[in-house]
Amino acid sequence: MNLKFHHLNLCSQNTPAMDNFYRNVLGLKQEPTLAGNRIGNKDYPGHVAFVTDGAAQFHLSDQDLNVGFRRDQKINPLERGHIAFRTDDIEAVKKELTEKGVPFADYGTWAMGGWYQIFFYDPAGNIIEVHQAK
Repeated sequence: MNLKFHHLNLCSQNTPAMDNFYRNVLGLKQEPTLAGNRIGNKDYPGHVAFVTDGAAQFHLSDQDLNVGFRRDQKINPLERGHIAFRTDDIEAVKKELTEKGVPFADYGTWAMGGWYQIFFYDPAGNIIEVHQAK
């Protein structure tokens, strides 16, 4: 199982303003690899923007306190944002978390085309995403 930092998700009440700030004040660029990759669904109709510094990605999302309820999941990745890692073996990650007693929310492929996502908490309550690109 290999984990590699992938992105930081920041939630706000005004994603277009966040996108403007990160691109026009900090000089980040639109992330070209994610254009059109978001799956439109009723579970999360909020705005999302994807920016990069050329190495790291930042996903800017409308805060939505009810995504977890609508998805019948105990963890809501759009409550306050999350840090994300990409893996080459999501099943091995799930097995490892289960063996170590770390509960996780299995979102499957609900948000991004071809990404299988799980979410869990670190000891301080920060939300962590691990996903595998199919």
